[in-house]
Amino acid sequence: MGEGGGNEHALSRALGPWHAAALVVGTIVGTGIFLKSATMAQLCGSATWVLAAWVVAGVLSLTGAMTYAELGGAFPEAGGAYIFLREAWGRYAGFVYGWTRFWIGAPGSIAAYAVGAAIFLSRLEPLAGIDPRITAVAIIVAFTAFNCLSVRVGGGLQVVLTVLKVAALVVLAIGLFSSPAADASRVTDAGGGFPGWSKFGLAVLSALWAFDGWNHLPMAAGEVRDAGRTVPRAIMRGVLAVLALYLLINVAYFAVLSFDEVATASSHAHRDAPPVATRAAATVLGDRAQVVLASVMALAAISAMAGTMLTSARVPFAMAKDGLAPARLAGVSAQARAPVAAVLVQGAWAAVLASSGSFDQLTTYVVFAAWLFSAMNAGSLLVLRRRRPDLVRPFRVPGYPVVPIVFAVAATFLVANALVAAPRESLLGVGLMALSAPTYLVLRGKMVGL
Repeated sequence: MGEGGGNEHALSRALGPWHAAALVVGTIVGTGIFLKSATMAQLCGSATWVLAAWVVAGVLSLTGAMTYAELGGAFPEAGGAYIFLREAWGRYAGFVYGWTRFWIGAPGSIAAYAVGAAIFLSRLEPLAGIDPRITAVAIIVAFTAFNCLSVRVGGGLQVVLTVLKVAALVVLAIGLFSSPAADASRVTDAGGGFPGWSKFGLAVLSALWAFDGWNHLPMAAGEVRDAGRTVPRAIMRGVLAVLALYLLINVAYFAVLSFDEVATASSHAHRDAPPVATRAAATVLGDRAQVVLASVMALAAISAMAGTMLTSARVPFAMAKDGLAPARLAGVSAQARAPVAAVLVQGAWAAVLASSGSFDQLTTYVVFAAWLFSAMNAGSLLVLRRRRPDLVRPFRVPGYPVVPIVFAVAATFLVANALVAAPRESLLGVGLMALSAPTYLVLRGKMVGL
């Protein structure tokens, strides 16, 4: 422990309640709300079941958020789920999470946000002829450099970007509902009925990508003031706000567009089509929709990516402090008080992923791995309630133990469904996780002097 060349007290607790809330909302609201409705429509076959999938994903995210809120309040230090799993299940459980997050979770999220932003920006004339992968890598490089600055600067920017994009989404929804093209009957059209559990499960998995990010703030808890109270409050309030915002926007989409227009929007199956948000905005803004929405969507994706970069780099930092990652990753810049080496390595691998994978493939990698460990962390809450009853918990999950058990069961189902329905991407995740075992044994041997 502590052989990483940096100490946690070297981090600066410069993030207050507004920074924390902005990191939750800003990291969640990225590319998914603009892109995933098309993929979900292809799976569900009707507006009603698409909206149902959003609701299920929101409720699952809320149960998970409550679980992480209690754990984050109990362990207000850098590392997030790495710390929770280590304390509940032992060092290897924490290591395999950190390993998977390093290779898939954080860089995959960053890459997916960058690819999403590049898709949006490619609708603008100056970037129309540039390969989106090149744009995505350039975005990653620029914001990796930015996140090497102080956490106060990063947190302040996150507040500004989050306020701007939430305001833009609310204005968009109001404009769509007031459009002459709005027709409420489209929203309640159930089409051909229930699409089946496999397709509906994949639709929920797609929606969960749009909710991904509620578990990020605890990773940076070591830089939050009064983290034991601030972190749980920011997580819960943030998820509830995003759920309301997502339902508002999706109802607006289906109110102004036909189902086929939503289903054939930009997705893996329709790469050259405009995003669903652009099609919807065109009913109000006409020819200006593409430029306006491309700018707003790129802003949303980039701000979510920046928040992910800030929080996720704290996981390899915490691992390195425990001697389970290269010591250099625990180094903290004397000027910026940030784990610069961890930020740089994370950005480099994200750039590699962005140059080689499509948006939908990247998000499948990320959500599969994230929900596997989310299920384990629901178990962590149960274990720690029993094993450490005297642990200070500023927030306690209401409805315990039902809420974490429901969350664990649902997360396990989604992981199993992904293995069946998207085996290639899911098995790649399993393979990378399996590689953690020999790596851990080597590191463990060095730590005990073998």
